Amino acid sequence: MAELDRRTVLKGVGGAAFVGVSAAALKYGFNTPDQKQNPADRMAKDVSATDKRLVFSNWPEYIDEDDGKYVSTLSQFEKDTGIKVQYTADVNDNNEFFAKVKNQLGSGTSTKRDLFALTDWMAARMIQVGWIQKLDASKVPNLHANIIDSLAKPEWDPKRDYSAPWQSGLTGIAYNKSKAGEIKSFSELISRKDLKGRVSLLTEMRDTMGFMLLIEGADPENFTDAQWQKATDRLAKAKGDGQFRSFTGNDYVQDLASGNVLACEAWSGDIANAGDENLVWIPPEEGIIIWADNMLIPNMATHQDNAEKWINYYYEPEVAAKLANYNSYICPVKGAQEAMEKVNPDNVHNELIFPTEKTLAKTHRFMALDEAQIRTYEKDFSDVTGS
Repeated sequence: MAELDRRTVLKGVGGAAFVGVSAAALKYGFNTPDQKQNPADRMAKDVSATDKRLVFSNWPEYIDEDDGKYVSTLSQFEKDTGIKVQYTADVNDNNEFFAKVKNQLGSGTSTKRDLFALTDWMAARMIQVGWIQKLDASKVPNLHANIIDSLAKPEWDPKRDYSAPWQSGLTGIAYNKSKAGEIKSFSELISRKDLKGRVSLLTEMRDTMGFMLLIEGADPENFTDAQWQKATDRLAKAKGDGQFRSFTGNDYVQDLASGNVLACEAWSGDIANAGDENLVWIPPEEGIIIWADNMLIPNMATHQDNAEKWINYYYEPEVAAKLANYNSYICPVKGAQEAMEKVNPDNVHNELIFPTEKTLAKTHRFMALDEAQIRTYEKDFSDVTGS
């Protein structure tokens, strides 16, 4: 899989999102003999029938919660199935989470998880090296019947044999309107003097550099080395000028709410779900980055049947609508927009959940890179960000 970063790519999620695993293998040792696996040889005994549990690792701010008389989708799943879910929001960054599980997966031992959600590029990488169990299609009929067309056939998993999108979303910018004036562009984010030292950008290279390329007038889907160099030079200058407080994963919302950060690069649903009217997310004038996260069952998971019940449940349109109403991410389930009429009519035409073709036309993906480019560009970005 090309070295993509967290939140890429819903639109055109096929060929441009996949190049091959060779570069990832060089960076993370995926092709070493002790790490390349056949998932069929890494199947643990499934104890779902006698042990009604499920352990799921996901990103923060990504699921609805019980509130008074409101029963969350998770609680309803537990009630309907009798399965107790240990849900942990411990995925803050794809590479950071990878570091938590790589030793177990690489050695063919249990991660103590039955399911986790990772972005397209990391999902593809793990599938390619054989670290993910194949789904039983007969147990996830809702997935295959209801997945939206734009997500149905990524090149890295064209039949969705191994993965199921959890949610998708948009990358843009956010600011605290109680502490900063209106911000309309990414260019302002990296240059406005009144924001100096109180801006955060994402550690996800494709997101951040996608915007830097747009600032330079380049197309993130088709750029030259010279354009890349100008974009990294501009980012380095802004950092050298003290514009940034930090480069961060999913843990930027608290800093934004507290005022430690006045403005930041941000994922749409995080801000919509923060519950703070002072936090504003906007699509930058330069454009929008769009992405999807995927549910995966890792090798040696001991509750695969329970995990498949979970996947199938979240592909029921009514459940999907209820979840999307809560977290305001793009819903991957057909029929959810119609189901939203009963859940919350105000969200039927919410473009953060059900984007129109006009909105999708403003989105961008990142160019597929060859092996040499991957190594060069990752090093360039790391040299600037210190990540």
